[in-house]
Amino acid sequence: MRLRTALCSAVSTLSALALLSACGSGSTSSSSSDKPLVGVDYPRSDTDFWNSYIKYTPQYGKELGLDLKTTNSQNDVAKLTANAQTFISQGVKGLAMAPQDTAAIAPTLAQLEAKKIPVVTVDTRPDTGKVFMVVRADNRAYGEKACQYLGTKLGGKGKVVMLQGGLDSINGRDRTEAFNDCMKKNYPGIKVFGEATNWDGAVAAQKLQTDLTAHPDIKGVYMQSSFALSGTLQVLKQKGLLVDPKDPKHVFVVSNDGIPEELKDIAAGKIDATVSQPADLYAKYALYYLKAAIDGKTFKPGKTDHDSTIIQVREGVLEDQLSAPLVTADGGTYGGVSSVKSDDKSLWGNNLG
Repeated sequence: MRLRTALCSAVSTLSALALLSACGSGSTSSSSSDKPLVGVDYPRSDTDFWNSYIKYTPQYGKELGLDLKTTNSQNDVAKLTANAQTFISQGVKGLAMAPQDTAAIAPTLAQLEAKKIPVVTVDTRPDTGKVFMVVRADNRAYGEKACQYLGTKLGGKGKVVMLQGGLDSINGRDRTEAFNDCMKKNYPGIKVFGEATNWDGAVAAQKLQTDLTAHPDIKGVYMQSSFALSGTLQVLKQKGLLVDPKDPKHVFVVSNDGIPEELKDIAAGKIDATVSQPADLYAKYALYYLKAAIDGKTFKPGKTDHDSTIIQVREGVLEDQLSAPLVTADGGTYGGVSSVKSDDKSLWGNNLG
């Protein structure tokens, strides 16, 4: 039986003011003492996706009546640990973070729990430890959607390269396992070359080039994040494979993130699909749940009022799985997976700037 969330209060409509950017140590949006002070650690600022998340965060903090302190751990769990210590010393009432190493963050989570500082993790789920809420899309669905799209386009036969993220991350593991499981079950005639890249675009480009040299008949690429976008396009261009989707030489490319550049590339026929990971909603609901925790509110598994489902992943950990649609040029259905057109205004990547 589905349980509805114990709380279904709507966040107020947001203004269309220009988005603010924040990196490193940040100042609060207001010094009013009646506003709860919360910390937000940005995981990195070297990708378009995370830079978008960084831009959205102050806007939602203002709308929710929160004072923000911000840091940037630059994909380094040691820096994240140090930043958490800084937040504790500053007296924050809650902390949002996106740990990229989902195992190594456990001691920091334990310390924050002991200090009674609620934590919301964004995009990633810690392997162990308690948090108030995980705000994340269903990353297994990312891999499955990419699989169904490529499997359909290739007619169930051929070779594809999967440019994996970091396998020390729950996201990299979920996307990899789901893509492989889906291919084995539904498209056993497709050979998958899995390449670990640790979310590094240069590594991804080098490995793709090696695979295409050894297997020039590769017809598909699954990039687990837009980190590999520019390098993939460069390699395909060098190989004479960056051609119109109707050209027999075309290599079908599926990405994850839904950044503006991906949407433009889909419309231009340079790549074929992406899964839109909601950078705006990550920022919105990370702060929403922090405020709820500070206010003493609780949640239960079930449908929410914002087109998502809260699940219990283990004792003491709930995850709000936000919607992340497949995006294509035609808005068609592939392997039973519906998609939205790349110019759809509901996509956050079409609403920046």
